[in-house]
Amino acid sequence: MKVITGNSNRPLAEEICAYLNLPLTKASVRRFSDMEIFVEIQENVRGEDVFVIQSTSYPANDNLMELLVTLDALRRSSARRTTAVIPYYGYARQDRKSSPRTPISAKLVANLITTAGADRVLTVDLHAGQIQGFFDIPTDNLFAAPVLIKDLRERYDSKELVMVSPDVGGVLRARAIATRLNTDLAIIDKRREHVGVSEVMNIIGDVSGRRCIIVDDIVDSGGTLVNAAEALIKAGATAVDAYVTHGVLSGGAVARVTASPMSRLVITDSIKATEAVRVAHNIHQLTIAPLIAEAMRRISQEQSVSSLFD
Repeated sequence: MKVITGNSNRPLAEEICAYLNLPLTKASVRRFSDMEIFVEIQENVRGEDVFVIQSTSYPANDNLMELLVTLDALRRSSARRTTAVIPYYGYARQDRKSSPRTPISAKLVANLITTAGADRVLTVDLHAGQIQGFFDIPTDNLFAAPVLIKDLRERYDSKELVMVSPDVGGVLRARAIATRLNTDLAIIDKRREHVGVSEVMNIIGDVSGRRCIIVDDIVDSGGTLVNAAEALIKAGATAVDAYVTHGVLSGGAVARVTASPMSRLVITDSIKATEAVRVAHNIHQLTIAPLIAEAMRRISQEQSVSSLFD
């Protein structure tokens, strides 16, 4: 197998290669003066099983285009099979028509990746499970839950914890972790008046005197998490932490989180951390490199990927 990476998250790609004991395949991913993207594979990949590691995080359009051009270069280089490894799948929140005359961009991106030459897709914690069905090629959606649960078990006594879903849509995710840790579950009933602006209406469940762990897949502006943390503290929670797979943390999100009542926000390295994230006192990053690397190894060896989560 061969592993290639774009520019979106090279540190994660290097950790994955270290786990697999493989070198990164030499490739040049650069831009012309007008910002056109040019990719040159500098090793022979004919007949190889190639994995392209590229998160479509900020700048989303640039990183997506890097992925598409790399896939096309590999197809024209006669790679036997090409797997797009997308730790963070951008545009995933546009998975349905939320109002009249709007796109389903998650489906459009799936079409682009398939047309560009991907034979398979490997991703982590899709915002909506049905996005797997947007692809007409095999798609593996890994779960970061084992990584998060391991950290929770090492840090806390599960008896003092309550898992909290920040909205109704995330109940299945929070319940799965609550079941594994044998803890209680609470749900935030929120109302979203505008994009990026939410208001907590009710808390379903008893959180008084307990440490609350908010579980979600994406933190972007941080507004939902901060509002939920404030509401939980008002409801009598002794402390509030958050465990989120993808730390988008755009705009003033980092400042918002550091000024919030949250003791810790734990994210994974599916998205490369900015300098602001690295220096934030209450934001911590866990690596999912071993999880992705093991899935890649099993795909290459035609073994079961789902058994990773048994």
